[in-house]
Amino acid sequence: MPQAIITCDPDSLDLAREELKEAAPDAQIKGALESGVRLVEFSESYWVVAEKWREQPPIFIRHVCPVQMTIPLKGTPQDLDELLQGVAMEFNELIDPELSFSIQSRVFPKDYPLKPFDINTPIADFIHESTDAPLDVRAPQQILSVVIAQNPPVAYLGLSPTILNISDWAGGMRRFKQEPEQISRAEFKLLEALEIFKIELPERGLVLDLGAAPGGWTRVLRQRGQYVTAIDTAVLDDRLKGDKGIRFLKMTAQAYLKDEPDKFDLIVNDMRMDARDSARLMASYAKHLYSHGVALMTLKLPTEGRRPLLDETFQILRKAYTIGGARQLFHNRSEATVYLKPKSPR
Repeated sequence: MPQAIITCDPDSLDLAREELKEAAPDAQIKGALESGVRLVEFSESYWVVAEKWREQPPIFIRHVCPVQMTIPLKGTPQDLDELLQGVAMEFNELIDPELSFSIQSRVFPKDYPLKPFDINTPIADFIHESTDAPLDVRAPQQILSVVIAQNPPVAYLGLSPTILNISDWAGGMRRFKQEPEQISRAEFKLLEALEIFKIELPERGLVLDLGAAPGGWTRVLRQRGQYVTAIDTAVLDDRLKGDKGIRFLKMTAQAYLKDEPDKFDLIVNDMRMDARDSARLMASYAKHLYSHGVALMTLKLPTEGRRPLLDETFQILRKAYTIGGARQLFHNRSEATVYLKPKSPR
């Protein structure tokens, strides 16, 4: 039976299971490999399901990879020889030499003697020497996934086109380097959202940042040459003072809306409020986006009743926007990020 490994936030396993059942009603979860990581078995082709998710990415499943080979291991450094033999036997002929590749490994047993680097480098060197396929860890076109889990350890290996993994990153774990000037970890959410939804910011664009304090998103947008109107009742970080590209208004987003605000290329909203109230506010702001403009917002999710709340929230947003995408990003916690495009006025 075809198998795969799916990954999600551990607190969203119930929602990930719903998405799995929607895409593959007969799929069965066969085991937990780690918190938020599940081994899944399909009655139909795994590739049919992966293609569904390529066309319409799920919100809560962050990453998926096929399992085409399992290798029992002994938990010693010599396990690397077993992995290399398995790659030679199963995957050398499957690797397309015309396409770039990468090895993505995840090692879950804490005391396992091999770390991802110890696995990735020798396997990548072996594949490159055997097939002449170019190694590209930043933008590979095909990925050999290696997941080591359980006790005694077992390796799960699978090769797939990158576009069928939902995320380019192992387990969907998109990491960014922390900068000395970073104001808040919320900056990572915006960086990931811009990348996931492939949002290209216009040159010298006009951005409205609702609930901007302490200013992490404003800082990221200024780094990218945007002129930001930042709205909040709290103050921005001192490091943003004196930046002439920032117009800070100490007021609520609701009050600014009554002032007939300007039009913007992008509106962002990371405010902590009920998702439905936040959606109503964003719907009111839709008319203040240029026709080519887009919006990004995070929806804060409760511990219970998240699916009905999301459905209601999306219904509110669809009155003013087309939902271009919705994902629980790696840097989201109890929330999801939504990408919006304003509807043309009738």
